[in-house]
Amino acid sequence: MNDPGKNIESVLTENRQFPPSSEFSAQANIGSEQQYMEMWTKAKDDPSGFWGELAKENLDWFQDFDTVMEGDMPETKWFTGGKLNASYQCLDRHLVGPRKNKAAIIWEGEPGDQRILTYQQLHHEVCKFANVLKNLGCETGDRVTIYMPMVPELAIAMLACARIGAVHSIIFGGFSADAIADRNNDAESKLVITADGGWRRGKEIPLKANVDAGLEKSPTVEKVVVYRRTGGDVTMTPDRDYWWHELMDDVDADCPAVELDSEHPLFILYTSGSTGKPKGVLHTTAGYMLGTTMTSRWVFDYKEDDTYWCTADIGWITGHSYITYGPLSNGVTSVMYEGGPNWPDEGRFWQLVEKYQVNIFYTAPTAIRAFIKWGDQFPNQYDLSSLRLLGTVGEPINPEAWMWYHKVIGNEKCPIVDTWWQTETGGIMLSPLPGVTPTKPGSCTKPLPGVVPAIVDEEGNPVEEGGGLLVMTQPWPHMLRTLYGDHERFVDVYFSKFNGKYYFAGDGARLDSDGYYWVMGRVDDVLNVSGHRLSTMEVESALVAHDNVAEAAVVGFPHELKGEGICCFVTLKSGDGSDAEKEELKQHVRKQIGAIATPDKIKIAPQLPKTRSGKIMRRLLRDIAAGRDVSGDVTTLEDAGILDKLREDD
Repeated sequence: MNDPGKNIESVLTENRQFPPSSEFSAQANIGSEQQYMEMWTKAKDDPSGFWGELAKENLDWFQDFDTVMEGDMPETKWFTGGKLNASYQCLDRHLVGPRKNKAAIIWEGEPGDQRILTYQQLHHEVCKFANVLKNLGCETGDRVTIYMPMVPELAIAMLACARIGAVHSIIFGGFSADAIADRNNDAESKLVITADGGWRRGKEIPLKANVDAGLEKSPTVEKVVVYRRTGGDVTMTPDRDYWWHELMDDVDADCPAVELDSEHPLFILYTSGSTGKPKGVLHTTAGYMLGTTMTSRWVFDYKEDDTYWCTADIGWITGHSYITYGPLSNGVTSVMYEGGPNWPDEGRFWQLVEKYQVNIFYTAPTAIRAFIKWGDQFPNQYDLSSLRLLGTVGEPINPEAWMWYHKVIGNEKCPIVDTWWQTETGGIMLSPLPGVTPTKPGSCTKPLPGVVPAIVDEEGNPVEEGGGLLVMTQPWPHMLRTLYGDHERFVDVYFSKFNGKYYFAGDGARLDSDGYYWVMGRVDDVLNVSGHRLSTMEVESALVAHDNVAEAAVVGFPHELKGEGICCFVTLKSGDGSDAEKEELKQHVRKQIGAIATPDKIKIAPQLPKTRSGKIMRRLLRDIAAGRDVSGDVTTLEDAGILDKLREDD
């Protein structure tokens, strides 16, 4: 029997199942359990044979690879000797048939302006901007920072970098000047691509001003290209700053894709590090492109006439993999939207689904909980009948939010693909296959072909009962190769815990009797209450199941008797959070989970502290729960004033 002090205990029970319809399975890219198991078993037993065949069939090579896979984790290389180009994968190969006139990107700006770029038009713009980069002295291997709003030029810039072999580093438009400088300096960026501004909930975001402030501390940056989006006044520094449209007027559209080595760096994407120093996750060309191409086809069940919308920002890995590289490699029509989901009102997303007849919709649980809070009247105003598949990404989804998504948005007919993956994994790892997998609300179900996970205890021993640590036991093509400029940190962060034997994801999970995975959140979001390790996600799910709770975040705090107490930050749908209401919530959790999970504190939050991307900043909540001064950078908070309001509720 495993020691409960070492393994995460699962206290949430969910038994509802939703099998795919026979009609969906009949048309699915993977349509049977037998087909899935044959693929998964082959990939596990013969990874070189499995991935090698897929690479030859689904990527266009300038030069064939010699070896599919070399070396063990963490030093694995893929498709060595081969040469290809990610921009070519996404564009050139679609120009030889009818796809050249197919919409590649359907874009809508927050103010309502619209553009559609066909594959041929997108190729034209990418080639021109690639020549702009070359004219500015950008060469293969140079690092280029991109800090832009969600406009087509963002995708054009990243594909132009890939075309000439420059390594792009995209920074989410909500980050501060200091964050820009930190990332510029770590990557030693030579050039920055930005815009005068962008629109977010009716306000202009001053992107160029942030870049200017960041460049005061970015000595390696030589040139800046500025796209005119809002028309706002900006400062243009002579001999450094150039207007996008003026540079594009002076170049032609002939720019052959550079033939790059399979392991050539494609991009760096910075993710938060526990030390405060951002980690520059580096992905390379061939493995990443194969991974995003195949996972998006398997999970989203792309069809030639689909209109697909991933609501993420390209500044995050979801936007890299499932707005740009994955969909475009498959020749899919991808929707891009610039602004907030509640501008000019809370029905904007559903208005766009109706307007563009979106078939596949991929969003985050944080957004789904916001939709629930805003009310059913907003989606109910619009015709959502075009939807045939729904997806979630970014964090575990609580079962009640899953059920709302299933009923209100999917009309109980759309499979939901609840996907688990990370910046570091490059692509989806655990997910239902929509034509195969009976889904359970809150479970990301099973591993995709080529993914061989396990749940282990702190010593690396397999856990058969209860929860533990989620690890990967075999390498996969789209995994990160290093942390830019710090390979020692890469090995230490992801592989040292189990002496290089496993990739450790940092998440806790459990396996149920059907072989389904339930990810319970970050291990540092685990509570140790009186010797019992409980997942904060499960307590949050119990709270959100209460009719009057719109959203909840749970953290631990030092407790004299228990070691760690449970503090719940709760946003109510109605009421002022009286003592009686708080006590009702405590008893609700106790009834849902058990006495061990009874909250010690309930704090009423008008809203939770989130980054501009919607991620709850739990470290700030931990500081508040413990009565400490808030530490660390808070510049990415959407509303810094919320911290004062949370301190008041004691």
